[in-house]
Parts: sequence; C-alpha cells; structure tokens
Amino acid sequence: MHRKAPRLARILACAAVPVMLVVTGCSSDSGDKSGDTGAAQEKGGDKAAESAAPPVEKTPDVEPAKFAKLPDACRSVPAKTVGELVPSAKVKGGTAGRSTDTMSRSNCSWNGLDDNGVEGSQYRWLDVSYLRYDSEQALAASGAQRAQDNFTKELSKAQSTPGAKKVKSAAAKGIGEQASTVTYQLRKTGEDFSYVTVVARTENVVITLTYNGTGYAGAQPPAVADLTEKALGAAKESVASVKAANK
Repeated sequence: MHRKAPRLARILACAAVPVMLVVTGCSSDSGDKSGDTGAAQEKGGDKAAESAAPPVEKTPDVEPAKFAKLPDACRSVPAKTVGELVPSAKVKGGTAGRSTDTMSRSNCSWNGLDDNGVEGSQYRWLDVSYLRYDSEQALAASGAQRAQDNFTKELSKAQSTPGAKKVKSAAAKGIGEQASTVTYQLRKTGEDFSYVTVVARTENVVITLTYNGTGYAGAQPPAVADLTEKALGAAKESVASVKAANK
C-alpha cells in the first residue's frame, strides 16, 4: 500500500496538466474577445457621437450694398435751389464739413442774412448730410438694413433736439424708400427760430437735411409750412444726387 501511493500521486498530477492548459488557453481566448468587443463598442460610440453632433450652419450671404459712393455734398443741391432757400448766402458754393472718410460721410452747409432795410432782415441756414453704410457679412446685415436702423436713430435725434418746442413729426412720401419731417421751434440769440429737418433713406444711404431761419430787426420768423415745402424739394434733389453719383 505504501508503494502504490506515490505512483498514484504521480498519475493524478500528470492527469491535471492538460486540464490546466485548457483552462489557460480558454482564459487567453476570452481576453482577446473581450478586447475586440471593447474596440467595437468604442467605434460604435464614435459613430453615435458623430451622428449626434448638430450640423454646422453656414452664415447666409448678405446682399451687397447698392451705392458704393456719395455725391459731393456741396454740389448735391442745385445752385438755383440754394439761391431760393438761402438768399444772400455768404458762400455760394457752400462750406464742406470735415471728414476723414468721404466715401462714408459727407455734408455741406450754407447760411446768409437777407437785409430788407426797414422791413427787417431774414436769416436762413441750410445743411445737408450723407451717411453711407456697407453690407456686413459678420453682422449678417445688408447696407440697406443698416441704413434703415440708422434712419430711425437720425429721426429720433432730430425729435429730441435740446430746447426744442412744438415738435411735430410726419411721414413724407416720394422721397427715397422712406422719409419723415420733424418741425420745431428753438430760441437762440434772443430770437425764435423755425426749424424743419427731413430725414430720408435711399437704399444704403441716409440723408439728413436741416433748414431753419428767423427774422431780425422786427421781421417775423418764417412760417414752418413754407420752410417745410422748400426743404422737401431740396431733399428730393439730394436723394437724386446719390443715384446720379453712382451711375
């Protein structure tokens, strides 16, 4: 019995070796398959993330600005009209405002005192200003849209003139794409001045024309209605000059 026991132990040990090899082999295969599954899951996750990502939206192209330049402000109102609105103008050709960018902004003014002797004197002042706006891709806004926004700002500025009294606003037809008048009275240098401002927009350009006057030495200030009629006529010519400058 004692001799058989060692032999039996050796037999059992040899029999166990294939079992261990099989187990080891299975464990190795199992590990490889697990790795393959993880990689597949990772690839699947990448595809899911790609499909879940929102598409990149392209900024829509904005319409190019119609007008590329401005007219010479001092020539935008015909000399005949200036003579009617500002008799005895000091500078017949007008005084140009200073601008570092005449492609975007320009203005000119005229003023003069018409002395009527014992009947008093009449003072008149006329100013025309141009602002041009380019289309902005970064803002997704066309030149016309930007001009429309600034039309509203210029109109509001005229309506809120410091010290103005009897302020009235009205839409004006037949002048560009949109136009309005603002009339008011303002006391300066001891006299009552009558004012009319016409704000108009033609495509991507905003025109602001201001016309005012008063009477001196006992003369009555001009009627607002008379100033308005003349200012509207000059505003139409100012709008037309923008189109002429871009032909």
